Amino acid sequence: MRLQAVLRYPAEPARVVAMLADPEYSRRVIVATQGTPEAVDVTGDTTGAGAFTVTTRRSVPTDQIPAQMRSFVGASLDVRQAIAWGAEEDGIRRGSVALEIAGTPVRVTGTSHLVASPDGATVLEYDTQVRAQVPLFATAIEEAAAGAVRHALTAEEQVGLEWLAEHGDA
Repeated sequence: MRLQAVLRYPAEPARVVAMLADPEYSRRVIVATQGTPEAVDVTGDTTGAGAFTVTTRRSVPTDQIPAQMRSFVGASLDVRQAIAWGAEEDGIRRGSVALEIAGTPVRVTGTSHLVASPDGATVLEYDTQVRAQVPLFATAIEEAAAGAVRHALTAEEQVGLEWLAEHGDA
């Protein structure tokens, strides 16, 4: 199942990249999605236009998935996510996204794209595929996972707006 999202931030790309590379920002996003941060690692060039990767691991309660599926996964999920951002090229950053839920057949993979918009804001786009490798139930599981990812992206955008407001003139 394809899942696309567009997040907008009222700041130039350099400020948004600094935010994305800040481990505290990632921790806040995890907490905003009712998760518990287990690990947040940022590697690479976090101070300039170079490539960097943000890897997180979180524990998330299963109350966001349908009740009939909770018995298969327990009270919480171990979610691992990596976003590898490439170096800036012509004012654009491209990245790859991978999210997996340990112990389940669900995986989200895709791309990210960060660019300045004509109005001076920054647009962050995600274009992903949600896949569940479960015979007969794949569609229902993919829809539930996509709903949780949409909810997380809404929280991510809100946390980003708050972070930018706290760290400058957003």
